[in-house]
Amino acid sequence: MNQQKNKPLAQNRKARYDYTIDDTIEAGLVLTGTEIKSIRRGSANIADAYARVYKGEMYVYNMHIAPYEEGNRYNTDPLRTRKLLLHRKEIDRLYGILKDPGTAVIPLKLYIKNGVCKMLLGIATGKKKHDKRQAIKEKQVKRDMARAIKSYNQ
Repeated sequence: MNQQKNKPLAQNRKARYDYTIDDTIEAGLVLTGTEIKSIRRGSANIADAYARVYKGEMYVYNMHIAPYEEGNRYNTDPLRTRKLLLHRKEIDRLYGILKDPGTAVIPLKLYIKNGVCKMLLGIATGKKKHDKRQAIKEKQVKRDMARAIKSYNQ
């Protein structure tokens, strides 16, 4: 079977700019048939999404999955709350981490693994404005160094 390994169907590129990612966790998603078809088409957006523990279970909020065109009455609300599949120990650990102010669980990537839709969650702490500026400066310095090395080698 020729399958690409964990090719992201949706990605939250701004998460690493706005947050410092401390740890990552892989979670499954509870989806309907038309939602998974829409995700496979690449019609998902996780840019504004976040995850929370509610009544002892983990849910993802504000994840937008566009309605499947051929789905007619089986389509669901694009912004509905979706349950994440995690082990009890992982949920309890995340619940303890989320009690700290300034900490959030942010979806980083949505992908298909062994025929099942998975989401990579990042345990994140928010960056301050000066931290973001510092990250931009470091990125620019790395880019300049790479250019200098490339021009030197030619």
